Amino acid sequence: MKRIQHRVMVVIGMVLILGLLAGCGWAGAVHTLVSPAATAISEIASTPTPTPAVQKAAVSTPAVQSSALPAGILEEEELLTRLYDEVSPSVVHIRVAQQVSGFSGFADELYRRGEGSGFVWDTEGHIVTNDHVVEDAAIVEVHFKDGTILEADVVGTDPQSDIAVIKVDPTQVALKPVALGNSDQVRVGQLAVAIGNPFGQTWTMTRGIVSAVGRVIQSGLSRFSIPEVIQTDAAINPGNSGGPLLNSRGEVIGMNTMIISQTGASAGVGFAVPSNIIAKVVPALISKGSYAYPWLGITGRDLLPQDVKAMGLPVRQGALVLEVAADSPADKADLRGSERVIRVQGKELATGGDVITAIDDTPVTGMDQLISYLVRKTQPGQQVTLTIIRDGKEKKVTVTLAERPKE
Repeated sequence: MKRIQHRVMVVIGMVLILGLLAGCGWAGAVHTLVSPAATAISEIASTPTPTPAVQKAAVSTPAVQSSALPAGILEEEELLTRLYDEVSPSVVHIRVAQQVSGFSGFADELYRRGEGSGFVWDTEGHIVTNDHVVEDAAIVEVHFKDGTILEADVVGTDPQSDIAVIKVDPTQVALKPVALGNSDQVRVGQLAVAIGNPFGQTWTMTRGIVSAVGRVIQSGLSRFSIPEVIQTDAAINPGNSGGPLLNSRGEVIGMNTMIISQTGASAGVGFAVPSNIIAKVVPALISKGSYAYPWLGITGRDLLPQDVKAMGLPVRQGALVLEVAADSPADKADLRGSERVIRVQGKELATGGDVITAIDDTPVTGMDQLISYLVRKTQPGQQVTLTIIRDGKEKKVTVTLAERPKE
């Protein structure tokens, strides 16, 4: 019994000693020796407890007050919400059915269904979308934000720029056309906003920036390329196709058309057909049902340093002619393609053809510039003057452009 009493006295004495050490500021050292978790518990336990009045205020006060947000964030929020309210009624959800059987019927398996986006062009019922959205569609339904659903007719298509125009009855719905911007004024870094129907999630807004301009990409429905395409990191996914890409003023600067992705979902690299191409093509689709592009009749690539060395060229930039299509405008003007082969990083590349350095005295630094000039500045039947380098010497060649052949 005495031993038990002695041990109890020893324990009580140790507790008193620890209490004295804590009062002298040694508790941190002791707790650290015990365990890191004990230190954390000690720090939490030592926090002064708020009075009831303070606790009540803490409960009733929002975690984040709008007045405490930076002015720039509040301004951007206001801009985006106002932009959405203004433009979303002009954006439509397009649903299509493609007949996949030679027989008509009512069973669902006779049709392949798809969807996309579009935007109101005018008060006459014309709506702009991607050609690939309505390609081979037997039924086209247009869903408006106010709940109206109308069937539409396909008025005109242009696979080469992936643009199509459809039309609804303008007497059946209130139509609010979009405002078209100038894609020539688009700059890398500016705000870019997409409104569309990704994965069927209707009237979804995503935001980002213009991440590049002047891209030249090949339309998925054509062997020809679309120039001056706008690249954005605003999320674009299946269902966004045909929807508008907007600037901060709510103007359409492009039409979302495709993405680069290894998964099929947005990877932050989306492309939009520029508004200035849309402005050229859409009126022709409305009036004629198609658009006629000028055709030079060559395939080519940018000039490489290896070409300059192999050909002894006096220039370092230009469009190298690789092939000339038979009976094309280029063929009739006696442009010459490449007939030699060089090795570049282990690969064989054709070289030795004519090098185009200017068109109508506008410098050509590569194939992208040549394609852009032809699409934006010329039309079938027009004469252009090419400045070329052949056998190390500069010469002028006059070419009469023709209409691009049908696919």
